[in-house]
Amino acid sequence: MTQPALTIASLLSDPRLVKGATSWLKGERYRLEDLGALSDPIAELLQRRDAFDVVLLQQGVTAAEALEGLRQHGVLLPAVVVGEVSGRVDYHDAEVHLPQDQLEQIVYSLDAAVSRFLRKGLSPGQESTGESTSTPQPWRLPNRLQGRLGYLGVFYKRDPSLFLRNLPQEDHEELRQSLQRGYRDVLISYFKDPAAANQAIESFVHSAFFCDLPVNSVVEIHVDLMDSFWKQLRLEGHKNDFLQDYRLALLDVMAHLCEMYRRSIPPDTPLAEPPPGEVSA
Repeated sequence: MTQPALTIASLLSDPRLVKGATSWLKGERYRLEDLGALSDPIAELLQRRDAFDVVLLQQGVTAAEALEGLRQHGVLLPAVVVGEVSGRVDYHDAEVHLPQDQLEQIVYSLDAAVSRFLRKGLSPGQESTGESTSTPQPWRLPNRLQGRLGYLGVFYKRDPSLFLRNLPQEDHEELRQSLQRGYRDVLISYFKDPAAANQAIESFVHSAFFCDLPVNSVVEIHVDLMDSFWKQLRLEGHKNDFLQDYRLALLDVMAHLCEMYRRSIPPDTPLAEPPPGEVSA
């Protein structure tokens, strides 16, 4: 059965990002509404809160006060923040970060944003002052998303048409290169900025899970980048023996990916009661 479409409120202001996101959100599974060109996109989002399932933000464009206003009004939406992986939280702690040079992964980030939002059980007002909000109970987004999509609908039923191996050759290559850039972000920040590295790992692992990236491909990406770094350091006359320490980054990524798969395993189906008169062994 076809999954219900996700309606996305886009607050992107950069025309290049809008064009890139639109080009990758193909088909009937996503409906993108461009609010970023409006004079007051936050007011529009508040007024039409019932119409949207996910919000797409551009890092540094929407003022912190405006996002706080959404929280104060009890409007918490699954969110993808397009911008650098800095370790900073822009909207809420279930948001997913996607670097601008990796828009090829946006469909996977959107699914990840919904899954994280439902798994963390965020509710309006939870991340604001702790005071109750006036948001009507029937609108509560977790209830609506659970009813329409359900946690299983997003997390257990990944769309096989979006698997890396099933993409057209051109899209396959673009996604593979995008994933390599994402993994490079992990390596660059791994030892110098743990918070940024954690966001980079989450971004990479979400895409790897939802595009069903084979484990051996993760290892190949790591080895290819290590080889590239080794050659560059050798050309520049620097020592390169420390590169072996980056095996820790690979282990970290693999641990996160394994945890994603562990969570995706449905609970055991209860055993049926034996027919009357039948004695179980």
